[in-house]
Amino acid sequence: MKLDPFYLIVDHVDWLRRLLPCGVKLVQLRVKEADQGDLRAQIAEARDLCRKFGAQLIVNDYWRLALELGCDFVHLGQEDLAIADLPAIRRGGLKLGLSTHDEAELATALAAEPDYIALGPVFPTLLKKMPWAPQGLEKIGLWKSKIGGLPLVAIGGLTPERAIEALRAGAQSAAVVTDITLNADPEARARHWVAATRSFV
Repeated sequence: MKLDPFYLIVDHVDWLRRLLPCGVKLVQLRVKEADQGDLRAQIAEARDLCRKFGAQLIVNDYWRLALELGCDFVHLGQEDLAIADLPAIRRGGLKLGLSTHDEAELATALAAEPDYIALGPVFPTLLKKMPWAPQGLEKIGLWKSKIGGLPLVAIGGLTPERAIEALRAGAQSAAVVTDITLNADPEARARHWVAATRSFV
């Protein structure tokens, strides 16, 4: 499976209205606080927007809604993986991405036979406090050797310059949140990311 090298993660569908026209082709909708009705509406709109702009949508956590709304990709963290119904996810045809931070989590993730593995944080990150130290570029190469042909997503503290380093180190895709959403001009920053990563498509 091939992933776009620029992997945008946003917390509200509003971001997709703004940033998909900038050339984004791979996006995760990671909504953390919303009631069921709002969540359903956001996922449905994100699905439609991504279809319109030819982008791949990955729904974070809410695999039941992803199935119900006809999405085709879900991303789970380790805690969500532990309680998810993997057979139902597979029967529904959902592709699966999984987060990993250490060797034990990688073993758990590989046992679930995902469609990609994410490793983070590669660099120090502003997004949330984590119990894991920055993994560094060397860990990307190690993880890639362990997962074989599965795509590897690098996440955590990435800028376009750091993303290029991560992609050269063995990641197929570089995921970003705050470098775009906290930027004074998110649209211009997204276009910069698209241009900077095109040679890795």
